[in-house]
Amino acid sequence: MSLKKSLLIIVLVLLVDQISKIYIKTNFALGDSYEVFEWFKIHFIENSGAAWGAKLNDFLPISENTAKLILSVFRLFAVAGIGYWLLDSIKKHSSKTLILAVSLIFAGALGNIIDSVFYGILFNDSIGQVATMFSDEPYGGLFFGKVVDMLYFPMVDTTWPEWVPYFGGNHFSFFDPVFNIADTAISTGVGILLVFNKKAFGNKEEENEVLEENQEIENE
Repeated sequence: MSLKKSLLIIVLVLLVDQISKIYIKTNFALGDSYEVFEWFKIHFIENSGAAWGAKLNDFLPISENTAKLILSVFRLFAVAGIGYWLLDSIKKHSSKTLILAVSLIFAGALGNIIDSVFYGILFNDSIGQVATMFSDEPYGGLFFGKVVDMLYFPMVDTTWPEWVPYFGGNHFSFFDPVFNIADTAISTGVGILLVFNKKAFGNKEEENEVLEENQEIENE
């Protein structure tokens, strides 16, 4: 896969990701929800931590602001590393599968970095109100933005039957995470690497030999 095609994938993912996030920020107050289907809702939350809302200050004796700054800086280094991996893969003419996967991971990571680094100075608070872009009263500073999440798939939302030991009568739901397009791109990229591992990291010379053999067969 060429650099141009990789860039096209990255730009498309970033556009869809950022347009959806900006729309949610400027049309929903924090916690607002809209039911698309019974099993799919648009539910606006903000994530100031890492995956699943985890925060460094939950595990380390540091302030929340320090934890947030460390996380944002770490994300920048991570994106830089993934970017290098992508360029190196393209330069070495690695498999299309690998380049596609890394492109998706890079686009997703960059999409969430934009929130984390810039949203704190672009928007005012969403608590109890719809945020305004380019507000005179931003809710945070540079590197102190929160990641916007909105995709929610409560495929099972019920109550355990009373006869079930211990859990009987308690609420039960399946697939509670709320995520965004960037998260989806990262998960898809990682999934491609896991499922198509051999194809992604296969020997390029072997792949070329197979292509040459197929071309010879077609010519015959």
